Amino acid sequence: MVSFEQRLGADRLGRLDIVLNDGAQHRQLAFVDHAPHLHLVDPASERPILVGGALALRYVECQVYDATVNDRYGSDVLSGDWRVPKGGRAREVEAEIGLVVEDMETGWCGAVVRVEKAGGMRVVHLEDRGGRSKGFPLGPGFLLDGAPVILTRPTAVARAAAEAAKVAASRTASGSRALEGVRARVASGSRIFVEGKHDAELVEKVWGDDLRIEGVVVEMLDGVDDLAAVVRDFAPGPGRRLGVLVDHLVPGTKETKLVQEARALSRFAPYVRILGHPYVDVWQSVRPERLGFQSWPIIPRGQSWKHGIVAELGWPHESQTDIAHAWKRILATVRTYADLEPTLLASVEELIDFVTTQE
Repeated sequence: MVSFEQRLGADRLGRLDIVLNDGAQHRQLAFVDHAPHLHLVDPASERPILVGGALALRYVECQVYDATVNDRYGSDVLSGDWRVPKGGRAREVEAEIGLVVEDMETGWCGAVVRVEKAGGMRVVHLEDRGGRSKGFPLGPGFLLDGAPVILTRPTAVARAAAEAAKVAASRTASGSRALEGVRARVASGSRIFVEGKHDAELVEKVWGDDLRIEGVVVEMLDGVDDLAAVVRDFAPGPGRRLGVLVDHLVPGTKETKLVQEARALSRFAPYVRILGHPYVDVWQSVRPERLGFQSWPIIPRGQSWKHGIVAELGWPHESQTDIAHAWKRILATVRTYADLEPTLLASVEELIDFVTTQE
């Protein structure tokens, strides 16, 4: 087949060619914009006829391809909306605190830490993983998860949520105000003793931040069967106070008698505070709602309390490893002091106040 340009030969009209299908004639009509003269073309001779004007037309024979023939050059590059950017159109996103974006021009990537007005314009500050902060004009030019976005000023709802999150972050799990930049103190001479490992882990999770600031160490006892001897060995005194948290401290129990013996050591009495909670085990100090029931199950006497509880929860409970895993799951439900029973909270808070009292 002879190319269109070759068929035109020396009489080719130049500049812009627009080809239209002329149906059964299998011909094409060639238009040339802004030609100096009008040529009427005789289809038989294919010679142009100068008429004069500003538009020339010409018929030439052509071959019509079937629509199913593959196009070796692919799809039309101009198909679709060519005005849409390759990465898609930018959408508006509120510059909420913590939102991680990237500045398209500099490549700076960081989390939004604040939006402020400076120099008559809104500026968003991004903090990278190294803690460095940099300001950028609020508006277009950012990427969020690889897609272009336009950062806008947070709405009142978003600002309120950010403020609430900031307040929550400024509190420890015990509800105390978090002190930024304050290092833990060297351990003081005072101590808090708890009965077992689970007690120690629970106290650490809720009050650990407070205790480190105060320099108070929590130590684990293997029961309280010889509590009086523990007190004598510790030898409490000025600047060396001792607080003890006892499980199941209720009238008429063995634990109550042991505590009375330890409190009877008058020599150390001013520097010792022994408190407890009424629960069979510290597990019960976790609010049962956190585990999905209204109250802790009652386990019959003679049956292992912890094994019975885990069985009631429907978890594996055959081995001691199963019990350890069950406690980890229970402990994981504790987020703050609000997830614990008030009786335990009161005892622990009083012990912390006691051992941190300055002489």
